[in-house]
Amino acid sequence: MSWQMRVEHSTGYRYASPVLSSYNEARIIPQTGGGQVTLEASVRTEPAATLYRYWDYWGSQVTAFDLHGPHTELVVTGRSLVRTAPEPARPEPPSWEALRGDDVADRYVEFLRPARFTPDHPELVAAGRELAAAHDPADFVLAVGDWVRERLTYRPGTTDVHTSATEAWKRGEGVCQDFAHLALVLMRAAGMPSRYVSGYLHPLADAAIGETVEGQSHAWVEGWFGDWWGFDPTNAVPAGERHVVVARGRDYDDVPPMRGVYSGGTSSSLGVTVNVTRLA
Repeated sequence: MSWQMRVEHSTGYRYASPVLSSYNEARIIPQTGGGQVTLEASVRTEPAATLYRYWDYWGSQVTAFDLHGPHTELVVTGRSLVRTAPEPARPEPPSWEALRGDDVADRYVEFLRPARFTPDHPELVAAGRELAAAHDPADFVLAVGDWVRERLTYRPGTTDVHTSATEAWKRGEGVCQDFAHLALVLMRAAGMPSRYVSGYLHPLADAAIGETVEGQSHAWVEGWFGDWWGFDPTNAVPAGERHVVVARGRDYDDVPPMRGVYSGGTSSSLGVTVNVTRLA
């Protein structure tokens, strides 16, 4: 069954000296599609700014704004009300031969090629192809999740947003972003179109109605085998009612919650807070 959730996401920066101007993009508004519906959404900035919205190449909604007065902090807060999608049924998988055909390769070429944080590595390519040889496409996605969890320990603070899949694999530890990146390398090596999904995760499967808890910015993957199917390799579950989709792309580089440029002193993060409330 689907859930209805209230999500509040706040992030920001503090500057060592006043910033005179900045240009920013935020990807913090959940998507509507694939069974998920965003019922309400708003973005507020401090200092206040005029906001512009557009959909990027990958179909994610972007809130853009610029500031041209001195400021020493920037805080961006997104609030949304979302009806999430229930756990989907796995599509009936085609054969690997059909999946690797020219039609699929032409249509999804961007989700088959290496990207900034999901580069090729000979050992990872070999591992992906070995898993594909032993599983049909649907079971392959689950096997990839098992492979990744056997080799990565979830440990916050050991990687950052600039860590590639290869670097996390060599360290043997990381966070959800690294689990997703490593899974994507194996899936693409096997010839399965796959994409990175960013959003939020409610941490409690039995969440009480009306209770606000600390949620998580989260990342998972979607593989294409006749249709897109979402899977969370960090938690070994299909993407379902606890997952809120915000943005999709080839890897994290296509979907950062905040991105911008500014003129001024060095910056430090004020951190990220995500609060989620299950309403129904």
